[in-house]
Amino acid sequence: MRFAIYFSFTLLLAALSAGAATNSLVWQTADDRVSADIRGEPLWPLLEDIARQTGWHIFVEPEAARKVDVKFSDLPSGTALKKLLGDLNFAFVPQTNEAAQLFVFTTRRENATRRVNASPFKTAAAKHTANELMVKVKPGTDIDALAKSVGAKVVGRNDKLGIYRLQFDDAAAMDAALTQLKTNPSVEAVDYNYIYDPPVTPQRLANANVAPVSLALNSSTDNYDPCHPVVGLIDTPIQSLGSQLDSFIMTPVSVAGDTPTPSATDPTHATAMAETILRAVSQQGSSSSVKILPVDVYGNSEATTSWNVALGVKAAVDGGATVLNLSLGGTSDSTVLDSIIQQALAKGVVIFAAAGNQPVNTPTYPAAIAGVNAVTALGAPGQLAAYANYGSFVEMALPGASVVYLGSQAYVVQGTSPATAYASGVAAGVRDINCDSWSQIQSLMQQKFPVPQK
Repeated sequence: MRFAIYFSFTLLLAALSAGAATNSLVWQTADDRVSADIRGEPLWPLLEDIARQTGWHIFVEPEAARKVDVKFSDLPSGTALKKLLGDLNFAFVPQTNEAAQLFVFTTRRENATRRVNASPFKTAAAKHTANELMVKVKPGTDIDALAKSVGAKVVGRNDKLGIYRLQFDDAAAMDAALTQLKTNPSVEAVDYNYIYDPPVTPQRLANANVAPVSLALNSSTDNYDPCHPVVGLIDTPIQSLGSQLDSFIMTPVSVAGDTPTPSATDPTHATAMAETILRAVSQQGSSSSVKILPVDVYGNSEATTSWNVALGVKAAVDGGATVLNLSLGGTSDSTVLDSIIQQALAKGVVIFAAAGNQPVNTPTYPAAIAGVNAVTALGAPGQLAAYANYGSFVEMALPGASVVYLGSQAYVVQGTSPATAYASGVAAGVRDINCDSWSQIQSLMQQKFPVPQK
């Protein structure tokens, strides 16, 4: 099996880290080792980050200020603090039965009285569409009669999948119906229609040391040859990638209503993910037969829902996708979406999904659904990105930054979203060249892109 991609990605990650206008701080408390690449960050957010990663109680003299510009790797915490805090004074005070304390000051330790919040990152509360449930019913069920029996009306339906959106007059009626439907013998699954967070926004770069993707389409193969994958990109609306790369993009599908073609001012999330997938494919050679099927599940909204994602999965599979890229997610597990994912997996479709950018070790969905490859992000070779989710559900880690182009303008997008797109591109690229089995490819990817210890 050809898998030269691993070494190429190590070099690419270093290049992206240098080109991206983002700050990274990784504090490995168990090993007492710190790595940082920080440019122009004010003191306060830096200390918030340290407090979050270490659990220390940090106190600052109110007038203390500093702009931090440092880059180092694998230093002990004492040395790291000296580099991070520069000419500021500090005192580290271990405690016996509670968190250690760090005092940062310009005059005297006693004047460090302002407490730094321990964690600017919080696990998001479950969010769902108001007064609405998703339900999956058994074949032959009269959905209209079922809805009427619980005081709802059907506002969305997919009879082929047997899934429906039920709307209620208020939250109390919705919650009462949820209890009833969970025990109804005609119902296979029922849940809220969960809201997934808006995707990360690509940021402009003044300079980029990563060139645009160069890849030629091998058009001599059938789009539906099982050895030449179609990647279902379940995401936002997509823009043109330019004359060379547009040949890889199939006719977009939308399950979120008619959406005008996005303006060319800045790249949408889907545009950035598509180019990232093709960048990963290009690491395997100068030409490819891989295609991308964009499926819009956001429309004109900033966020999407588990209902739209379920429809998007079905649309991608119906359109011939053999790999699904889900660079999206939320904190809630939808039993209805789970069932649609399992149907796709049963057909041999391979799915990669983003682990999340909190960073916490609690599951993100759909990444944590059984059978889905959950992907987290590297901030430097062999190092988990400071923002990246981790935990037992995560199966692989790839670069967490991607440089993309819209026209001649370079952008960087950071997070577990591009890491997921890299994973989808790697899998599709290897399959396209070798026609190895998906189980072989996924197993090797888990070996080549292991998750670093937090």
